[in-house]
Amino acid sequence: MASSNSYKLRCSIPGHEMDVRGLASAVFPEGAFVSVSRDRTGRVWVPNSSPDQGFTEMHCMSGHSNFVSCVCIIAPSETYPRGLIATGGNDNNICVFTMDQPQPLFILKGHKNTVCTLSSGKFGTLLSGSWDTTAKVWLNEKCMMTLEGHSAAVWAVVILPEQGLMLSGSADKTIKLWKAGRCEKTFTGHEDCVRGLAVISNTEFFSCSNDTSIRRWLVTGECVQVYYSHTNYIYSVAVFPNNQDFISTGEDRTLRIWKQGECTQTIRLPAQSVWCCCILPNGDIAIGASDGIIRVFTEAEDRMASAEDLQAFEDELSKTTIDPKTGDLGDIKIEDLPGREHLNEPGNRDGQTRLIKDGQKVEAYQWSVSDGRWMKIGDVVGGSNEQTSKSVMYEGKEYDYVFTIDVNEGGPSMKLPYNVAEDPWLTAHNFLQKNDLSPMFLDQVANFIIQNTKGHEVGPAHWSVVDPRTHGARHLCFVFNPLMLHSLVYTPLYSAGGGAYSSAALRQTATNIYFPKTDGVTFEQASVPQIIAKLKELNGGAPQEHKLSEEILESLDRLLVSVSEATSPKPPPTIQQVNLLWKASHWPEDIVFPVLDIMRLAVRHPLVNESLCGEAEGVQLCNHLLSLMRPEGRPANQMLALRTLCNCFSGRHGRALLMAQRETVLSRAADLATVCNKNIHIALATLVLNYAGCLHSQPDLEGKAQCLSVASRALETVQDKEAVFRLLVALGTTVASDQTAQDLARSLGVNSQISKYSSVSDPSKVAECCQLLHLV
Repeated sequence: MASSNSYKLRCSIPGHEMDVRGLASAVFPEGAFVSVSRDRTGRVWVPNSSPDQGFTEMHCMSGHSNFVSCVCIIAPSETYPRGLIATGGNDNNICVFTMDQPQPLFILKGHKNTVCTLSSGKFGTLLSGSWDTTAKVWLNEKCMMTLEGHSAAVWAVVILPEQGLMLSGSADKTIKLWKAGRCEKTFTGHEDCVRGLAVISNTEFFSCSNDTSIRRWLVTGECVQVYYSHTNYIYSVAVFPNNQDFISTGEDRTLRIWKQGECTQTIRLPAQSVWCCCILPNGDIAIGASDGIIRVFTEAEDRMASAEDLQAFEDELSKTTIDPKTGDLGDIKIEDLPGREHLNEPGNRDGQTRLIKDGQKVEAYQWSVSDGRWMKIGDVVGGSNEQTSKSVMYEGKEYDYVFTIDVNEGGPSMKLPYNVAEDPWLTAHNFLQKNDLSPMFLDQVANFIIQNTKGHEVGPAHWSVVDPRTHGARHLCFVFNPLMLHSLVYTPLYSAGGGAYSSAALRQTATNIYFPKTDGVTFEQASVPQIIAKLKELNGGAPQEHKLSEEILESLDRLLVSVSEATSPKPPPTIQQVNLLWKASHWPEDIVFPVLDIMRLAVRHPLVNESLCGEAEGVQLCNHLLSLMRPEGRPANQMLALRTLCNCFSGRHGRALLMAQRETVLSRAADLATVCNKNIHIALATLVLNYAGCLHSQPDLEGKAQCLSVASRALETVQDKEAVFRLLVALGTTVASDQTAQDLARSLGVNSQISKYSSVSDPSKVAECCQLLHLV
């Protein structure tokens, strides 16, 4: 197939009624792709048979109640061999479709604001990002994890192909790397919102930003290259199959093709915002823009549009108007421009722009290397001298417009600042949120902005838009219903329905004596005389204000005897003894460890367990132990606090307390995996195992996901074989008889961690657990 080494238009595809915000290449039918739009629909496009090089709409998908902002393809599975389509929208939902049905198969609810980015991974994993500042991991119709850490909207997410790594890019200007649900690294360097991410390999990725740059990163944290060519916000980036060359689109009206690190071709579009792009399997490029048109470009000469269609595209481009304020042409000084004779000189590179004066008009041209000529790309309105007077100051910043928004006739007015290069919907969203107004007004405000900035000319300062009928300031007024305030109601994380993706079941045999392990593991061993001797020794040297009285020491001694494993009968613990134990546990951190050892043994007793872990006192106990587990704390306290938590599982009240505090306890415990202390690692592994045992027969997928996350991360640093063994048993207990948990474990890359220990011969139980735990 002949190639021109330069991309030209293959076809233009009308169909959507508003901006095309997302594109994705489909697995089926061959050569097809999916688009989504602000018109609230998604559409599947299939290529026409030759000689027509266009596309036909296979079907239109509906299911969102507001605009659709992103799309991705979920890879084929046994259940869905043609794959699935996931779309995210301004209704905060994710709709999942089969390839041949216009209505959703199911809807994922959980985000509290617009879902603006999606990415799929192995085993049906779906990653979403939202204006609510979070990313979420979904599997089998359930939210498994929420990734929290960004301080602004999450505009971009991707799942790396191996190792269970995920990336998120945000309006807070950072990129975060996530492993097993926890942030492993934060990448800084961009000077404005991160708008797009694209995977190069297991170890590299691209990012693009509102700061007009594209960056190439290593997952280890280094930025290895920065690419400049765009003159305005960059919205999307996609990588060619060679994993080196790529494309990008942005607010400067362009699609840019990058080869060997250089921008080799710039294709300008007759639309202000080029929102999205995707690369089709045959190497063609599809792009979506703010004019609602999808355009496909190709290098293959036999797929290029006819000469008439190419000329029509060029004519359409030449008739567009360009406002210098949008930054499409970079910094310009129109008053110094040459005349038409300047077009006789060839350009220096593809995509180079040149402005010329033609009488009272200013025209913009772009150099085409493949055609060897200057192509008109539009008429420029306004000049640089005028530019400096166009800005409107509002709250210390410059804007192109400041609209007046009235809530009820005669009510207080609000100011809505707006720049022409901004996203009208995001501006409207921020305005409503800032003024505590209902999100149900979003479309009304956004459409008001669009209508009153469409085709604007650079003129006097726009304190508000002038109404041609009244010559007064144009206002937007909507009737305000107080009941609509705070109408974003939190919705359940889980949607109805069973698992959608099948996979190989966890291999268990009759010889599996290790998991599932549902009875709690406790730390029983103790030397009562040594504990009491150490307590008295430290009390003797304690500052006067911290000395324990003889009464307290005797009480703790009697309590320790009553809860130890020594001979019976023994008097039961008393409430007074428990209260004195609680008081003594607040000794200074450098001497408190023998008191913690007593508490570790005491919480196994039903009376102590009820007293310390009951509804009233339990949260206080939990918070106190967590404060002793700070990563910078003392190792002895960390270990004994972990052991105490493990022993709390021996009683009904302790189990209830720790299950209620699971998220906080496991998060703090996970931080101790990096402490170089095998006793801490064994206690941490035991805590995870006890949680796994309690969760085994429960449908708590978030709890199981956290167990998998903590165990997976701990296996990366823990070396002690007993700790490794308990973590493997915890993994086995978590995924046993639970297909969704097995799928999530695979998607987190747990197999690679298990395989590290599969050849351990001493103790043999480690290798045996590994063999039973192969998840693929």
